[in-house]
Amino acid sequence: MAIDSDVLVVGGGLAAITSAVAAAREGADVRLVSHKSSTLRQASGLIDALGYVPATEPATPLREGPPTAGRELDRDEWPDPEGPLADPFEAIDRLPESHPYRVLGADALREGLTLFDDLVGDAYRGGHTDSNALVPTFGGSVKPTARYPAAAEAGLASDDRPTLIVGFRSLTEYDARAFAGRLEAAGVPFDVAGAEVEFAEAFRADTKVTRLAKALDHDEEIDGAPAREALAKAVSPHLHDVVDEAGGVDRVERVGFPAFLGDQAGDAVRAELAERLGADVFEIPMGPPSLPGLRLEDRLYDALDAAGVRFETGNPVVGIETEANGAIETVSVDRKGRETPYGADAFVLATGGLVGKGLDSDREGVREPAFGLPVEQPADRYEWFVDDAFGDQPYARFGVRIDEDGRALDAEGDAAYANVFAAGGVVGGADVAREKSASGVSLATGVVAGRQAATEATQ
Repeated sequence: MAIDSDVLVVGGGLAAITSAVAAAREGADVRLVSHKSSTLRQASGLIDALGYVPATEPATPLREGPPTAGRELDRDEWPDPEGPLADPFEAIDRLPESHPYRVLGADALREGLTLFDDLVGDAYRGGHTDSNALVPTFGGSVKPTARYPAAAEAGLASDDRPTLIVGFRSLTEYDARAFAGRLEAAGVPFDVAGAEVEFAEAFRADTKVTRLAKALDHDEEIDGAPAREALAKAVSPHLHDVVDEAGGVDRVERVGFPAFLGDQAGDAVRAELAERLGADVFEIPMGPPSLPGLRLEDRLYDALDAAGVRFETGNPVVGIETEANGAIETVSVDRKGRETPYGADAFVLATGGLVGKGLDSDREGVREPAFGLPVEQPADRYEWFVDDAFGDQPYARFGVRIDEDGRALDAEGDAAYANVFAAGGVVGGADVAREKSASGVSLATGVVAGRQAATEATQ
């Protein structure tokens, strides 16, 4: 017997969770199955909508007038990329027509962000405005993002207060001085310095950031003092390290730490450190494992529970069964070596793109393995990429095509199956890495796919 629901969502990331909650809020009975743990724990925890419009081939590639009439523009003659964007919505019309934002419309992004705001509550900031915020990140760059953790709020690059960036001698992958130098080079409007302090040396060299967060959560004793007090004492001697443009010394007004300032008690940790230091305290998103990503994952899976969505992890889809009318009837899920049928009236595919393994690739081509949906791509593999490593790589836009309802399409542009919708990284048309749009695409496609799947299932 098949395990039945109105809507079955396949995937476990931001798009899948958004789809599942959106469908549940339309009154559908929803189940979510995923192969692997969510990639949210590897992500920065920032929610990007659209930070840049990458340079792409001009719509009219031929120059006018002699002596270049009829000549195609060389790649280095293409327009410069736009960004960082202050308003992600005003730039949507300048994206390629195949981009999910163009296919679904700007309202889909607004609805996705609104749903996200509702799911995360006061843990995130940015919901009061359409504008992007500029958030310093682990690599020393300043990233335009639509939503950001409350823990990062005091570190926004639009703030001109003198800033100290704190690093730890035992965390060699995080160089605070180099970080501060990159921020200066990026032209931030504040004076900044970096300092390496001793604190994490009290732990083993291979200690994970989650262990450091736990020590601060519980205010464990470190070298004879409570952890929060010990950390503040290590930082205090550097509060006058910032030098202004005139060569004077500023007392810092805010202090940035790698993102491990507590987990369950993060607000209390930051508040106590701020009081002890006499400066605002903020977190800087780090590389994986990402504590902001783990926090976000916890909140979103709590939201699945609250919406009544049943979910399970570790069980991949390995086959499908179709009906005579062109709809999928069941999918086969591998549960520890045993194939189990899952039936639904509508399905949402949200398994991720090439990085998330929702798309497979080899020398023969790129495929969507779960439902066998077509992936549009040039037949010649040498047309998948360009020599410029930072250029407009065609493969970055590979994925399943969708219509304005989020329905997955076949090679001719018709519905591939009558009851299958797609969301997130598996959807093609966006170069999310260059655009800084991955989360926004997941939210926009997720809310539309989930809502339409619920309509399909309950009509």
